[in-house]
Amino acid sequence: MCGRYAAFKEAQDLAQEFDVEVIEEAAAAYEASWNVAPTDGVRVVLDRAPKPGGSDGSTPDHVTRELHVARWALVPSWSKDLRGRGAPMFNARIETVADKPAFAKSLGARRCVVPADGYFEWRTQEAPDGGKPVKTPFFIHPADPGSLAFAGLYSWWRDPEKAEDDPDRWVLSTTILTQPARDGLEAIHDREPVVLPHESVASWLDPALTRAEDALAVLAVAPPALEWFEVSARVGSVRNNDPGLIQPA
Repeated sequence: MCGRYAAFKEAQDLAQEFDVEVIEEAAAAYEASWNVAPTDGVRVVLDRAPKPGGSDGSTPDHVTRELHVARWALVPSWSKDLRGRGAPMFNARIETVADKPAFAKSLGARRCVVPADGYFEWRTQEAPDGGKPVKTPFFIHPADPGSLAFAGLYSWWRDPEKAEDDPDRWVLSTTILTQPARDGLEAIHDREPVVLPHESVASWLDPALTRAEDALAVLAVAPPALEWFEVSARVGSVRNNDPGLIQPA
């Protein structure tokens, strides 16, 4: 499953790559990270439909593509607290996402792209002496220049403990879709994040797409080519966060 990744591009570079019109303040100030972990703040690209009244010039009268920072672990709008229920929902399986109450509404109305420069996955092998299994980390990245576009979902959660005029009362959170690994990645792990080719991003984000089956159909395309190599076991600790983590071991 996708549980660690690297995101170090400048916000303006992402805006140009993903045709973003509005860069939220927190997204502009986002610090590069080579070891992003669940519950961290992450950048997401989403399309916002025009609000009523846009024709008078007070709000945009067209769909606006925006870059925001979201908490990586989705918090459903109906959750009683920020932690939600059970394990953090930083991944959502493509096979069951339409049936899970925590994800179904977002699949129909709140889809996003999570840009990344690459992600980490661990290959687990049995120890030759029958001892503790050996885990080897790999860095998986695009074969061509550009960012990975993880297919994601997002949600807005209202913190009931914060005042109505508190700007932090609304929490934006996200999850990354995963699917069975293929194209050689299954030799490392049985799951992989859903990576969209850039030509499918607009269809995935389109607010006019409201049926789950139509949204999932967008994902039924060949992913972009990926490459990978073994990296240092240092990536296993979130305390380590530097460019050396994405260098070949």
